[in-house]
Amino acid sequence: MWFGDQGLERNLTFGLKPCVEKSWIIRTSRLFPLTFLRVHDLKTEMSIEHDLAAISRQEQLLCFEQFDERTAWEIGSRLKAAAEKRGAVLVIDVTLAGQSVFSYAMPGSSPNNANWVRRKRNTVLHFRRSSYGLGLQLAQEKADLTGKFGLPLSDYAVHGGSFPLRIAGVGVIGAITVSGLPQREDHKIVVEVLADYLKKVTADLMLD
Repeated sequence: MWFGDQGLERNLTFGLKPCVEKSWIIRTSRLFPLTFLRVHDLKTEMSIEHDLAAISRQEQLLCFEQFDERTAWEIGSRLKAAAEKRGAVLVIDVTLAGQSVFSYAMPGSSPNNANWVRRKRNTVLHFRRSSYGLGLQLAQEKADLTGKFGLPLSDYAVHGGSFPLRIAGVGVIGAITVSGLPQREDHKIVVEVLADYLKKVTADLMLD
């Protein structure tokens, strides 16, 4: 089970299963054959590999020819509409060349959501890749931001919901970020909106 920008997530290191669940597996391992745990780990590893491949496709294909403040307004407005359709409450941010050019906190959101946006956006701008993709990679490596890169968790987060704003032939020039749903859903809603705007086949890009 993956957690989002609420509840247990604030106690996690990098968006993985909570330590209490890991302890539960250790304490109860006598109740299950060792092969059960190995199969479980194998399925988890395969799932991560599948998601990383899908996210790599997303980052390659969801690329703009041009992007300005008017585009930011359109993307931000579409994210707001998509959230309302789901009955979700999000904080939405589009950052272009170091400046927030679209920012909206939906009714019912909190400053905590805005802080998650800031931290996830920092991660994308630093690594030039989606926050969810980096989180899955670190999960696969059993690593974390502080241990591997020396980055403070107070300023960086690898939970899903921030996606690189990439221009063809140029590279990453910003980030599109949301917070409010479970992290996988935060990531998916951004991808869905970008795929629709860029007229890409959504089914080819979405996670299961």
